[in-house]
Amino acid sequence: MSLFTNEIEWTNPPRRFTIPHFTPYKRDEDPDRHLKHYRSTMILYKNNDALICKIFATNLQGEAQDWFHTLPPQSIRSFNELSFVFTKEYSSNRSIKMTSDHLFSIVKDPWETIHDYVKRFKAEKAKIVGCNEDITTVAFRNGLPTEHPLFGKLIMEKN
Repeated sequence: MSLFTNEIEWTNPPRRFTIPHFTPYKRDEDPDRHLKHYRSTMILYKNNDALICKIFATNLQGEAQDWFHTLPPQSIRSFNELSFVFTKEYSSNRSIKMTSDHLFSIVKDPWETIHDYVKRFKAEKAKIVGCNEDITTVAFRNGLPTEHPLFGKLIMEKN
């Protein structure tokens, strides 16, 4: 017996439908990111909830595919429901969303060159979606030792 309701199970794909190429979900990735990728790939079929449900199973791999088949029969009535149980199951794999405040934890090590500090700081900043530029500037300056020439220059430019 299918884990989908009869309404979903009995829905046929549109004529000439071909399954788009997906990056399969392997269980150790961020489920939110995977759902975002899946939804954007299936955007042309967003009004066909049954199709979206049925195709989702084809882009799971390994243990994620095994988990999918453990769902109770006729327990999935919509893609929103399927998305919920999927993200609930794999919530421990979610990426931790960092804020601009994270940058205050980045401090130039005494042995580190300014070039390496800038490179490391930029790499961390790139991980933050919608990073606040004012906080970035202050965090960068605060990560420098007060005796570093660049620190003094940044203080002077501020005024």
